[in-house]
Amino acid sequence: MDNQDGSTGTTLTVSSKMTEKKTRFSFRRRSMRDNSETADGPKPQNVSTYISQKEAITIDEELVSTYSYSIEQLMELAGLSCATAIAKAYPLNSFTKAEPTVLVCCGPGNNGGDGLVCARHLKLFGYLPSIYYPKHKDIELYKNLSLQCKNMDIPFLSYLPSSSLIDLSYNLVVDGIFGFSFSGQARAPFDDIIKTLKNIMIPLCSIDVPSGWDVEKGSEDGLQPEFLISLTAPKMCAEHFKGKHHYLGGRFVPPELAHKYQLSLPEYPGTECAVQLVLKSSV
Repeated sequence: MDNQDGSTGTTLTVSSKMTEKKTRFSFRRRSMRDNSETADGPKPQNVSTYISQKEAITIDEELVSTYSYSIEQLMELAGLSCATAIAKAYPLNSFTKAEPTVLVCCGPGNNGGDGLVCARHLKLFGYLPSIYYPKHKDIELYKNLSLQCKNMDIPFLSYLPSSSLIDLSYNLVVDGIFGFSFSGQARAPFDDIIKTLKNIMIPLCSIDVPSGWDVEKGSEDGLQPEFLISLTAPKMCAEHFKGKHHYLGGRFVPPELAHKYQLSLPEYPGTECAVQLVLKSSV
């Protein structure tokens, strides 16, 4: 939205047979784990599908019109995926500041809505988010998302602090400003917001498309996040991502839709709603 499976001798005693059986079973379990996990969890998955802006828009429209998802459903699933992936990449015990503070910057569209949902779930996960939401639509959906955050005692900032103050006050920043519908140049106040976020030193986490990027070509002049979570399928610009953590979220794509658009998506392990991807630079 804006909008990744010996032979034995015949003279063995019962005890030795049981020992062998146990050893074989344990080996199989280790082998399965080693093929899918590392010491830190599931191995990053490969992805070969990168979709265009037009495909992203059409897929999003079909999820609603053909597959009967509501925008609220998609936003909730996307925001939960974002918060889950951030919690995996930046667990609470990894922060060096006294409080697990996070700044979530939200734009006026669906990407901003994903950010609001992400902030709410981060709060439920034990983080302390604050939201900067300078320009929002007078639409019930966004009003409800904002109210849900306020009812979780998540503060809304009236202004964006300087980059140095952001570095002092927060552990990371979530970029939920622009998504896959963005084109052209950022206008006020978002041009200045992007300039400020380009100068922070703490980790920057972008939702779906780093703000200021062309959805297909990327941009050296836009934000350069350390973390990116692609939603539904990675956009073409993700091939230019040079950060440390790339995740895929949005475990809701119907098989028929994936087949129609030839989406070669990774398997989500177990009950996970977000999966880490192999970085393009390491392939």
